[in-house]
Amino acid sequence: MKKPVSATAEKALKLRESVKKKKPSFVRQESWRYKRLSESWRRPRGLDNKMRRKIKGWPPTVNVGYRGPKATRGLHPSGYKEVLAYNTKDLEEIDPKTQAIKIAHTVGKRKRAKILVEARKKKITILNLREVKEVVEEEKELTEEKEKEEKLKKEKVEEVAETEKPKQKKKRKGRPRKQ
Repeated sequence: MKKPVSATAEKALKLRESVKKKKPSFVRQESWRYKRLSESWRRPRGLDNKMRRKIKGWPPTVNVGYRGPKATRGLHPSGYKEVLAYNTKDLEEIDPKTQAIKIAHTVGKRKRAKILVEARKKKITILNLREVKEVVEEEKELTEEKEKEEKLKKEKVEEVAETEKPKQKKKRKGRPRKQ
């Protein structure tokens, strides 16, 4: 992988990883008690709330002290700054040395493949590349299947044309048949 960041930023990334390991998983108060409450963080606001008052034995609350180093905020673990790409025009403003793209999930297969080609030409790192590879492989398989189907159809049409001559229907005289 390329060296996208300076030595100080690289140190800060390592520091962020070590800080993140020590950081507790902040849970919503009483989420362990009631199924209806999810674990997603909500700030405790009650007057007598034990978590808000930081009483011993209760889970820790979110604090500014758990924050990561300033140099690494907004950076991907690889060290690049993430930029969302919706089309090929978005790639023109990207600096390949410091920024990397993430193709938006709303982008379709065809446009995703175009973005991939353009990014490779400009040597831009793609952070969600695995999805793109799958899309490209699927697209290749689909085109191959379509080509095979078309060939089979053409062969069948040629065989039918050679063996059978169109038959002319004779007109019946008399009353029409009931069906």
